[in-house]
Amino acid sequence: MNKETQLQKNFDKQGFDAGASSLKIICWYFISVIFVRSGIIPFSSILVLILRMFGAKIGKDVRIKPGLYVHYPWKLTIGDHSWIAECRIENLAQVTIGSNACISQEAMLLTGNHDYKKTGFDLITKPITIANGAWVGARAIVCPGITLKSHAVLTVGAVATKSLEPYGIYQGNPATKVKDRVIS
Repeated sequence: MNKETQLQKNFDKQGFDAGASSLKIICWYFISVIFVRSGIIPFSSILVLILRMFGAKIGKDVRIKPGLYVHYPWKLTIGDHSWIAECRIENLAQVTIGSNACISQEAMLLTGNHDYKKTGFDLITKPITIANGAWVGARAIVCPGITLKSHAVLTVGAVATKSLEPYGIYQGNPATKVKDRVIS
């Protein structure tokens, strides 16, 4: 006989650690809503400064567009010369974005999910790595535990459910390799 899910407000978080105090989380929430997500500040350098103030490790010459959503900036690392558009970084676990990488408009990096095999819909978190030169296209989704290796491309609207090999171009849901990326 099949069991049924028993959704509860206090589901099993499997030892999840937000990585910051409740006060820091609350402060980040309000600063993020007012200044980062709202688009009120159009200057990348100020957005980078705000994220760094809350613990994000961000390299030099990084471009961040207004409207960015970052769940926990202290669990975010971005290398030099990367571009981050108005996307959603749902980083319950570490998200590492290499140098010269691009995360396009409305892309989603999801480090958390729920275990559909458990009656309590327990939380599962896994880190995401976007390697140097990789590109996540507009409205693409990167699932928990995925790595986009060096210069891989996840095309518009694609869903990465498995890691992407270096210099591969992937499309579809689930994303499959369609060709090699050749940079001239």
